Amino acid sequence: MKPIYLLISSLLILTASCKDSILNETPPNLITTETLYTDYSGFDAGVNGLYALIRLTDEGLDGGSSLTSDLFKLGTDNLVSNHQVSPYNSVTTRWGVNNNSTNSFYSGTFSWLYRIVNSANTIIEQAENIEVDWQASGKSNIENKNYILANAKATRAWAYRHLSYLWGDVPLNLNSTKGSNIVTNWKRTPKGDVQKLIVEDLKFALQHIPIEPLAGRISKGAVGHFLAETYFNLHRLDSAAFYAEQVVQNSSYKLVNARYGVKKGQPGVPFMDMFIDGNTNRSEGNTEALWVFQFERQTVGGGNNSFVKRHHISRYNSIKVNGINPLKFSVERGGRGLGRNSLTKFAIDLYEPQDHRGSEYAIRKFFILRNAVQNAPAEADLLPTGYQYGDTLHLDWKTDISETNNALVNWPYSRKVEYTDSENIAGDLDYKDQIYLRLADTYLLYAEILFAQSKAKEAADMINIVRRRAGASEISSSQVNIDFILDERSRELVLEEDRRYTLLRHQKWIERTRKYNKNGGQYITERDTLFPIPQIVIDANLTEKMKQNEGY
Repeated sequence: MKPIYLLISSLLILTASCKDSILNETPPNLITTETLYTDYSGFDAGVNGLYALIRLTDEGLDGGSSLTSDLFKLGTDNLVSNHQVSPYNSVTTRWGVNNNSTNSFYSGTFSWLYRIVNSANTIIEQAENIEVDWQASGKSNIENKNYILANAKATRAWAYRHLSYLWGDVPLNLNSTKGSNIVTNWKRTPKGDVQKLIVEDLKFALQHIPIEPLAGRISKGAVGHFLAETYFNLHRLDSAAFYAEQVVQNSSYKLVNARYGVKKGQPGVPFMDMFIDGNTNRSEGNTEALWVFQFERQTVGGGNNSFVKRHHISRYNSIKVNGINPLKFSVERGGRGLGRNSLTKFAIDLYEPQDHRGSEYAIRKFFILRNAVQNAPAEADLLPTGYQYGDTLHLDWKTDISETNNALVNWPYSRKVEYTDSENIAGDLDYKDQIYLRLADTYLLYAEILFAQSKAKEAADMINIVRRRAGASEISSSQVNIDFILDERSRELVLEEDRRYTLLRHQKWIERTRKYNKNGGQYITERDTLFPIPQIVIDANLTEKMKQNEGY
């Protein structure tokens, strides 16, 4: 049974008033920082709360249409808005006045990330209480304390990574915020200084986070990956290369190069096995997983990552052929999707014919009409006039999604996000554990670093390790440039990496999004490289004027 990370509300709200109770008692059903953080088990519960907050990346912030990861991926060269529903979809299709400080996506995400920071700060502060009982799990007190601190610092660094990419200079807070110390004069800290704090936190975490963590928690490999990325952003290439090399040379992490898992005997390719429900975790055979978010069906606190599936699988059931909608929701098709965000034509066409990552197993480009037996337990598809079971319906991406050509239902989609609840095929809930970071990303990050060090041959070697697994042709050092690396990252990591950050890291977001994203890229300006500080944050800073980002 995998652990489920319940959100511990006491990380967020301090109820110090109970100290003044006339009965001078602590009710047993009331959890506060003082009652929770007294021993190792309490701190471990607090760490679970941190990871539950992080998991909202895919679970959504408001239970409606808010997918946090949209901010990190959508409106780039390889992911375009197809159906305008959420406040951020409207931003990426027009930018301009739609990209403003009152957008609820910005305030929700900003607040969420600082909740993580504050929760981590609370754990870090409380861990210094000399009365804490650290005995547990057969390890020494100092080992247990450092493990808790490492997880708190790693998650704080993770939150500041997002904040600094999205908003640049942001307030740097290393103390827990309570009702007794509300701050109304926050100052924005230079991005470089925020990144130095990220490095400091991650270097501590690297010493105490295990190679094989508990399911759902960050691994040593993931910490090393983020260290390498942050050093790259700080232009400290030797340090970036050192930490990336540590990850790729760790024998515990290996690319998946052979078929494995629950569908090993069925047609497929090694690359796609890790995205199948039952195969995503290291315990299930996924040797390249560095961090996997955990979800659980019909379990209190288990959550779901339905927004990932809902946003990216197309509305194939709405495809019309000769006046009817032939395609039924089925297990094989990944259930129900809403197709709000779609791959750009550029992203679909990036692959060589033999590349597994662009194959029918990785990108859905057609459907086969199936009878009731083949669709079971779903109904048979309806047959349009002139069609038979076994005929193929090809999807159409000849004309790119654009301002005048969107809301397309017959558009290809990545099969990385397919999942079906066999008891509710027409439902859009998704309980598949979600890969958040894997080793192939580190290989390609290392290639970025090596290329920046003028080591094109070594960069090509890293890229070729990834390409060989996919059946793609190997490249020479003369073919390596930053655009090729960015193309390769899309081929390998589409829908996985925080694509906006990757492009910003190389000052390529404007250029490539304008070139390849036809539904909004044409409206991007320089100011859009950073988002506006949410207006509610500026308004709450009562005793010191907080500067807005340029152009807003």
